[in-house]
Amino acid sequence: MTIPEAGQAGVPGRAPGAFTPESARKDFPILHRTVNGHPLVWLDNAATTQKPRQVIEALAGYYSAANSNIHRGAHTMAREATDLYEAGRAAVADFLGAASPDSVVFVRGTTEAVNLVAQSWGRAHLGPGDDILVPVLEHHSNIVPWQLVAQETRARVVPVPLLADGRIDLHAYADLLSSRTRMVALSQASNVLGTVPPVTEMTALAHRYGARVLVDGAQAVAHLPVDVTDLDADFYAFSGHKLYAPTGIGALYVKPEVLAELRPWQGGGNMIDSVSFERTTFAPAPHLLEAGTGHIAGVAGLLAALNWFTSFDLEAVAAYEDALTAYAQQAMGQVPGLEVLGSAPGRIAVLTFTVAGRDPAEIASWLDHEGIAIRAGHHCAQPALAHYGLAAAARASFALYNTPEEVDRLVASLLALDRSG
Repeated sequence: MTIPEAGQAGVPGRAPGAFTPESARKDFPILHRTVNGHPLVWLDNAATTQKPRQVIEALAGYYSAANSNIHRGAHTMAREATDLYEAGRAAVADFLGAASPDSVVFVRGTTEAVNLVAQSWGRAHLGPGDDILVPVLEHHSNIVPWQLVAQETRARVVPVPLLADGRIDLHAYADLLSSRTRMVALSQASNVLGTVPPVTEMTALAHRYGARVLVDGAQAVAHLPVDVTDLDADFYAFSGHKLYAPTGIGALYVKPEVLAELRPWQGGGNMIDSVSFERTTFAPAPHLLEAGTGHIAGVAGLLAALNWFTSFDLEAVAAYEDALTAYAQQAMGQVPGLEVLGSAPGRIAVLTFTVAGRDPAEIASWLDHEGIAIRAGHHCAQPALAHYGLAAAARASFALYNTPEEVDRLVASLLALDRSG
């Protein structure tokens, strides 16, 4: 089999300041460990990415030299921590193409962001007979919060069906949109099929009916260019831990004119202007939506992750991942009985698969014995798997630090599993 190398097979070559997987790998201490006596092959990136030393050092540096609560503090370290926190907000805004940092709300991750919108916006704007359109390919985190708020408001969640290749059925989507549609919640990239929906076009169509649009960017931000202004999304959410940043930190972008439609969803410190038992007034957004002490160290890590990630030529990163994914799909085709789910063009670096006669958990356990980490199960996307008549599947997902040699190890192990009887 032909292994793609830098400068070959559509994989970008090395140039000063450009990207190679080797230049990325050197920054990840964990990628140099062994698991079960074998060098680690981390192919569970859709669940979480590993962290470069720059992020690890940023966390340690914050706690060892800058630990303080933010805002309202009069002392030096409070000012320094506040400056760091707000620098992180500005970096997120720049990364997403937002016009102002004031449009960025820090959250624990995509799940909290969707719940925030469902509760803060949904409770105020949804009512009996209103529709919330959610494609079948969505992660549970972009389904269940809408079901919960629909139960409270007597709205209804309407699934948008898929085509056989894993694309959203756009004709069905257009037919389901109506004057009753209040919200469309969709992902920019699927965590189980790798599908990349035409979000800009779907958003424009939803806006014709006066609906708001929330985009789940959890799987997209590490693989695709993101410009919320171009997408025209009303809400855009992502999780830091899928973008080489720490767990427990993420961000929600809210279109400036939509911020006024949000009411507090949690009460406490930081989100108030003044408090008395007679009357409480609130701080302006984004602080209105950030009650209590946030994950300050997480913001420091997210800032470091964004600085690290954007130091590469991101077009070169995307081209490399595309070539590696194509190589992996071709190589995995050698495994008897292996079938990759979905065939939509332009997928991100996610290959969810089944092997005839093998339970996905058995596949993952076999690979783990050789130091290869993949995920098995329903991937928090049961409706998407049910579309293919499945309750579980195995998934290999790639990042910029994965290599063709690691793909070869994956395929060799799967072939050995086949020979094992």
